[in-house]
Amino acid sequence: MTISDGKLRHLKALSNARGVIAAAAMDQRGSLQKSLAGARGVDLKAITSDMMAEFKSIVTRVLTPHASAILLDPEFGLDAAKARSRNAGLLLAYELSGYDNTRPGRLPDLLPHVSVKRIVDWGADAVKILIYYTPVEQAGINDIKHAFIERIGAECEVYQIPFFLEFVGYDAQGGDEKGLDFAKAKPAVVKASMQEFSKPQYKVDVLKVEVPINAEYVEGSSVYKGQRAYSRAEALRHFKEAAAIATKPFIYLSAGVSNSQFIESLRMATESGTDYSGVLCGRATWKEGIPVYAKQGAKALEDWLQKEGVNNINAVNETIRSATPWHTKLGVPVPA
Repeated sequence: MTISDGKLRHLKALSNARGVIAAAAMDQRGSLQKSLAGARGVDLKAITSDMMAEFKSIVTRVLTPHASAILLDPEFGLDAAKARSRNAGLLLAYELSGYDNTRPGRLPDLLPHVSVKRIVDWGADAVKILIYYTPVEQAGINDIKHAFIERIGAECEVYQIPFFLEFVGYDAQGGDEKGLDFAKAKPAVVKASMQEFSKPQYKVDVLKVEVPINAEYVEGSSVYKGQRAYSRAEALRHFKEAAAIATKPFIYLSAGVSNSQFIESLRMATESGTDYSGVLCGRATWKEGIPVYAKQGAKALEDWLQKEGVNNINAVNETIRSATPWHTKLGVPVPA
């Protein structure tokens, strides 16, 4: 598989010394505002842009000494990008937060005042896009999403910046994505999505994927809640089959779960022998700091992060020691 020198240079900047992506994520926008408002007991409008920027800057400053990179957003995160540790690369989100809820299909859109050129000019090492995707959606809706990703891939190719694509599965019928029925459907959704976006026309460089199971429904897992969607052997098989599908390097996202659940999932990835190339871990590391900041302010958040947040990210770092360098997955020499 060929990849340009420019993209290789940026991928190296996003990785640790082993070529594994051990990145933190702090690009949440609408969901973070809602969580801060709820924790403070105020209207959403009371959570100002300055508060969002301050929260992101504190998380970035404290956690990036322990990360190979940080994912931020251009809306509230550019100041935070300047606060990151010198060792940490930078990914910037390109999509609008959320999706178009005036039409079916959870259609994505881009930030209107952002382009790949501007992301490059802001000093980023990668462009990240999130879309909601399920293979069982109407063909016309998925075709819109396919064309959307093709356009972004071409734009990233022109500017020689890596394209990280995050796809999050959903129930096209509106069911509960945290429930048992979707847990049973999730392996097929993740596998089909990985197969689709590994295709060359999308020019995706790194797939940012959900783990193919919900660990709370794996019988015998450390976070098992009592309803069985899969045995541990079945869960391990899903990890292995999903990994075999991807022809691109892939990293796991934490998808808003607890630190303990994410680590349990990563342990299953290791046990199954998957060749994942790291993580982009957000809320599993810092979300319990939201009420701390909302009720006690910036200094309390920083103190909490220095202890609990650092413990959380280091626990993830320890768990991904088995990850496969992205250059091995690509089949290219170790970058100089």
